[in-house]
Amino acid sequence: IGGKGLFTKELDVALLGNEVDFCVHSMKDVPTFLPDNTHLETMLPREDTRDAFISPKYKTIEELPEGTIIGSASLRRQAQLLAKNPGIKCVNFRGNVQTRLRKLDDEVVDATLLALAGLKRMDMTDCITKILDWDEMLPAVAQGAIGIQVRSDDEKTIKYISALNDKDTKICVECERSFLATLDGSCKTPIAGQAKLVDGKIKFRGLVASPDGQQ
Repeated sequence: IGGKGLFTKELDVALLGNEVDFCVHSMKDVPTFLPDNTHLETMLPREDTRDAFISPKYKTIEELPEGTIIGSASLRRQAQLLAKNPGIKCVNFRGNVQTRLRKLDDEVVDATLLALAGLKRMDMTDCITKILDWDEMLPAVAQGAIGIQVRSDDEKTIKYISALNDKDTKICVECERSFLATLDGSCKTPIAGQAKLVDGKIKFRGLVASPDGQQ
């Protein structure tokens, strides 16, 4: 179903048509190249970027037996899952959080992964089996970040929106998005990337994988 731009195109049209003054985005879904005369002015303080493993049957990815069915539409997650456990089967899995959890309860799949940030914002963390650290599952570029896009010539809106910016989040998200843009990555590429500030320096970890996770 399309690429990253699928989620933002309608908002771009509204912004450029002066129907709205700014757009609020889940940054994970925002293309690396924005329409002319628009830019990302502000990043709100970032939520936890990690992924959550959810399964009513198993406690960890490593203990999943051969043939276990994992529901995930993310090639990034699929590749990292298969790298750890080549015997599992990953199937396309879409819908909102409630729909995915219902499919899990109905045993359509044996397990799934969701962004911890979304579960925390929806107060749905009770369903989590295990929170996965970066060494277990490197998150998507800009995961957990909320950004605000403005028209570049709208000085009034920029004045107000810029006051909301979290500097550290913006630095890290821009680093991650630069990595993705350099690789020309999209939803069709198993790419992960996370940056964090440590003692004033950017520490970045990136991943580019084959779809089967073997490279």
